[in-house]
Amino acid sequence: MSRIAEAFTNLKRAGRKGFIPFITAGDPDLRTTKELIVELARAGATVIELGIPFSDPMADGPVIQRASERALRHGFGIADVLEIVSEARGETDVPVILFSYFNPLLQFCVEGRTSPPSKQIGLEAGLVRPGVDFEKLASEAKRAGVDGVLVTDLVPEEAIEFASVLKATDLDLIFLVAPTSTDERLKMIAERTSGFIYAVSRAGVTGAREEMNVEAEKLVNRVRRFSPLPVAVGFGISKPEQVRDVWRYADGAVVGSAIVQLVEKSVNSADVVIKVGEFARHLAAGS
Repeated sequence: MSRIAEAFTNLKRAGRKGFIPFITAGDPDLRTTKELIVELARAGATVIELGIPFSDPMADGPVIQRASERALRHGFGIADVLEIVSEARGETDVPVILFSYFNPLLQFCVEGRTSPPSKQIGLEAGLVRPGVDFEKLASEAKRAGVDGVLVTDLVPEEAIEFASVLKATDLDLIFLVAPTSTDERLKMIAERTSGFIYAVSRAGVTGAREEMNVEAEKLVNRVRRFSPLPVAVGFGISKPEQVRDVWRYADGAVVGSAIVQLVEKSVNSADVVIKVGEFARHLAAGS
């Protein structure tokens, strides 16, 4: 049983629901990211989503876009992010997943190769062309203490080799489902996902909302017809009362933009860890 599966199993036995916070790695800096991982774990996180900053985050709203821009100014790479996770592992065993677009992961997998990356990176019928070393990513992520990967712009049809490598390394691969997903697609995603299924509450980009879309509950009920896996709902959750509402029908609530916005507004590293910790405790308690 993976650490993610174990976390949700323990919650179910205790009659509780999950809280899954998201932060952007390197915002405001990598050292603070490590402290935030530890603080979020102490605050009651079930799983922590660690966003890999990307220059073209098309699925993200302005808050997380700005976080990526701030993080990218530091000039670090995935290897540095994995080192931070490894350091955090000395203080917490709460599951961590890499939340990323595919491009940064591919770049990491071809670093050090002799052929130009532009000639190596590509997908055809779910198979990656020679030169993409997914084993490098999987083995180094596992060694660092990462528990799973969610790739926002990778569809199951193009993830065959990637999924196989992650499975062989005992890393969960989490896919997104949306209200627009057909039953046929939900079934396929359910068969290829491990750890938990991430249900997007609404169409569009990430960002806090005043009200939750009723489509989220319908989507979770549809997903349950095809999978026994835990279902977590994200996109738009920013308040404890919204977390409580999601807990009525789902196994976990994901909060991203509201936390990232706190990071953006904080004046220094110590301040941000304290503020995020306090906010996360309210979210984890649903109060």
